[in-house]
Amino acid sequence: MGSHRAAAAPVTRRQARQDSTSAATTAPFGAHQKRVRAVGRVGVLSALVAATVVVPVSQQALANGGVLTQLASSGTLPSTVSALVSLPSSGQVPASLTAAGPVVLRNPDTASRSLDRDTLLPGCSGLTPTGREENGQLPASDLCTLWDGHTQARSDYAVALAQLNQAFVAQFGADLCLSSGYRTLAQQRAVKAQKGGLAATPGKSNHGLGLAVDFCTSETSGARWTWLNANGPTYGIANPDWARPGGSGPYERWHWEFTSEVAADNSYTGSTADG
Repeated sequence: MGSHRAAAAPVTRRQARQDSTSAATTAPFGAHQKRVRAVGRVGVLSALVAATVVVPVSQQALANGGVLTQLASSGTLPSTVSALVSLPSSGQVPASLTAAGPVVLRNPDTASRSLDRDTLLPGCSGLTPTGREENGQLPASDLCTLWDGHTQARSDYAVALAQLNQAFVAQFGADLCLSSGYRTLAQQRAVKAQKGGLAATPGKSNHGLGLAVDFCTSETSGARWTWLNANGPTYGIANPDWARPGGSGPYERWHWEFTSEVAADNSYTGSTADG
């Protein structure tokens, strides 16, 4: 008997359609998986770039008032490249500083002295007059008003008194009480008429030079009197020898002078009362 191979069964139309559909479905699915993996890699890479480049650049741009601040108002955000390009170089001075102009430094000692004068006695120069003025006829420009709002003294003496008063306030919590300061010639005549021998001859009083003040009697005893005698000379201010017990004039604890300037002026030094 001869051997015979089994003939392949004929493919029906229905089987052909099924095979064609299966092949069409399988091929796109594989390509789709590859695309998904590629997109995933791109997403991870983008996230890394944003974290390592864009975020630091954006922070630096914001800190320097750079491009991000300007673009935020327009509703747009910069790309990584534009943010990098827009950053100012480290060697440049920010425009916010150059627009203010050059910085002028003041001498700290001069500024401090000026500040002290302005704070203690606003508008008082604290300068010693260069010319010699007539007793009781000082120009207003040579005088400064003290802390009580009406008593006056020569400009340089006024500042020394204000410094002494500042220290006094720190110690006692209140201003030094003043009863008299600069006296015009007319005021000296009035005091002389009232006090007689207790007042200096008009035109010879150191009150008329703006170099003497009288404190209230509240300052001439106890702890305040002790403090004044200990601290007044530090500022060139003292109760002169003639006004102390045993001096050449009446005992006047309240009368305090700018001693160095009184001596330099070589004027009345107190052979009689000064009032």
